Amino acid sequence: MRSILPETQLPGISGSGTNQSGNMDSACGFTLLELLVALAVFGLAALALLNLSGQNSRSIGIVQERVLARIVAQNQAAEAALLVVGRLDPRAGGEENQGGVRFVWVRTVSPTPDPKILRVLVAVRSADSPQVLAEITLFRERL
Repeated sequence: MRSILPETQLPGISGSGTNQSGNMDSACGFTLLELLVALAVFGLAALALLNLSGQNSRSIGIVQERVLARIVAQNQAAEAALLVVGRLDPRAGGEENQGGVRFVWVRTVSPTPDPKILRVLVAVRSADSPQVLAEITLFRERL
């Protein structure tokens, strides 16, 4: 029995997946080459995402270390602000553990053009590296 409604078809594609002679239509699926290209594109995208997640993990470690170094620098700057000027060494240093990481800090006191003001510089680095991770400058009054 034949349907009364007309069949809408795109050129070269039959509704049943077979052509008029009963053979499979060539536009019925993907070729092996198309599948290989699609898999290659997907693989490249997956590798790019994996690389990006690895970079994010490394960045998180660096940021965490810098934040901890900043806390050490702030602690040393606060101590320098509270010390009596006579007990404030021109150059002091030490080690401090913060968040399970060992940091080395150096505090340098120097005069400014105004004789009533001192400049206090605190630099903090990881115990394993010479690179300064945090630095704070504090100006305080000479008492």
